[in-house]
Amino acid sequence: MAHMPGEREPSSLPSQEEIRGELAGIPLFEDLDESELDRLLVGAAPVRLETGAAAFHQGDEARTFQVLVRGRLKLSQVTADGQQVTLRYITPGEMFGGIAALNGKPFPASALAVAPSLAVRWEREAFQRHVQELPRLSWKLIGELSRRFSEAQSRFREMATERVERRVARALLRLAHQTGRRVEEGVLIDLPLSRQDLAEMIGTTQFTVSRVLSDWERRGLVEAGRARVILRQPHQLVLVAEDLAGSEG
Repeated sequence: MAHMPGEREPSSLPSQEEIRGELAGIPLFEDLDESELDRLLVGAAPVRLETGAAAFHQGDEARTFQVLVRGRLKLSQVTADGQQVTLRYITPGEMFGGIAALNGKPFPASALAVAPSLAVRWEREAFQRHVQELPRLSWKLIGELSRRFSEAQSRFREMATERVERRVARALLRLAHQTGRRVEEGVLIDLPLSRQDLAEMIGTTQFTVSRVLSDWERRGLVEAGRARVILRQPHQLVLVAEDLAGSEG
């Protein structure tokens, strides 16, 4: 599973030197030299978020660019008909709200902490200056935005063309890659992940996700509690995700 920076729980706001060390370990900033990191600290402010607190709400004016250092956030959106949809989870090292902030548009979703979290925040104008003044940062940002766009395209294609069992397997494997933690039973997805959350992420119903997970539990592939999923046989889920397992959807 991928190692992400900042896995300890935040207890107090870090010093500027601690922020500098945290930022140096984040992929978006890892190519910056010491002087560039020092410049990046200008305008950087740490923000603590207790479980359930919002980093921002859907529709708020996007005035800040943020990067998660510790904890977990859930991005969710309320649709025009009032339905809440889980879009994705944010894990340490990822930016969030950045596209809206750089475009000056309202946040299209809400970001809620699902664990005690720490973010570093810049006002939009300050971060825009950093992007203009630090070419290596601008290239990394372009790469991150391209990756997000490619990921969104892949998820749209999956929802449009793939059977639900493959979509559930792919979603669980993505989350395990983001937050997976080895435990005695297998790989724990270290998120408070409900079946409804998973259904919203892949564009299906809670009933359908429950049916798939129940079948996989009987086969020993997963262990799925109320808000907890352990992948007992990740390699078998890879076969399902790649449509090599010969199972019915």
